[in-house]
Amino acid sequence: MSHRILIGLAAALFASSVEAETLNLKVLGQPAGSGLIQKDKEQPFFEAFGKNSGLDVSMQYVPVDVAGIPDTDGLRVLKSGLFDIVSIRGPQVSRDEPTILGFDLIGLNPTFEAGRKHTDVFFKTVDERLQSRFNAKLLGVWPAGPQVIFCKPDIKGLADLKGMKIRVGDQSAANFVAGLGATGVPMPFGEVQQALARGVVDCAITGPASANSGGWPEATTTVMPLALQLAVNGYAINLTRWSKLTPGDQAKLQKAIKTLNDDIWLYSRELYDDAMRCNAGQSPCKLGKSYKLKVVPVSDADLATVKKALTAKSLPVWAEQCNAVNPGCEAAWKATIGVALGL
Repeated sequence: MSHRILIGLAAALFASSVEAETLNLKVLGQPAGSGLIQKDKEQPFFEAFGKNSGLDVSMQYVPVDVAGIPDTDGLRVLKSGLFDIVSIRGPQVSRDEPTILGFDLIGLNPTFEAGRKHTDVFFKTVDERLQSRFNAKLLGVWPAGPQVIFCKPDIKGLADLKGMKIRVGDQSAANFVAGLGATGVPMPFGEVQQALARGVVDCAITGPASANSGGWPEATTTVMPLALQLAVNGYAINLTRWSKLTPGDQAKLQKAIKTLNDDIWLYSRELYDDAMRCNAGQSPCKLGKSYKLKVVPVSDADLATVKKALTAKSLPVWAEQCNAVNPGCEAAWKATIGVALGL
């Protein structure tokens, strides 16, 4: 009897120590220089994660650039277990897992409403892929905001981009600008401002708030507010770490991330509107620095070009690449987002 009691006590103590260990979480965040979503929402949330989640947790949060890790390596970091939770840079990690790019093909998400609808229906497909290939569970996705075009030379529309070098965030954007007769140049965000100033690239694509934070208006003259993508990012947790949490703690963690996720969707829209005013020297400009960029009116022809690009170029090129590494990728997209679009 005494022997059984001792074994029971030892087992209980071991279970408690394991449970406590699983709540020491390391988070790899968005780049510190990427803008206000990281500064105002993500970092404060994770630094107060115990309060925000109700968990007894020790949390270490490090921006990816501070950690000295390339933002293209987010999924590899998750798989290795070096960090428990990673704030995934969707366009950047899509080079390792092109299924993620299905969230945000050129021409798919002209509005926040469209983006929310399409990411919701395709979420399960991406989550299953990350679990099987990267030992990672997707917890939520959110938009950095509409990706628009900033140029050093004055432009009046998409036709003027022919022959120019344009910084792009992912392969879908590279394929799109190639169709316009331009050259897509992949480049880390932190290098873009200097590249624009020195003429290494003529134009660059990002969200207005990120451009404002990065000082892009100092090296450009023109912005064309034509939404090409929403730059969908997200949060994922190492699956081994997740499985060690109790069901109750899993529920608390998932609920907390959902709260952050929903908050960023709302904040991203607010940032976009404010940053567009700031970049153009308009008021009110509450969250950014005021500049004097020219805003190019978006023509019906250019809107039609982006819309047509989805089925004419973005989808078929992506589907071929995605199917090559993930058979059934295209079929899953058409069964979810395709149905939502009425294709």
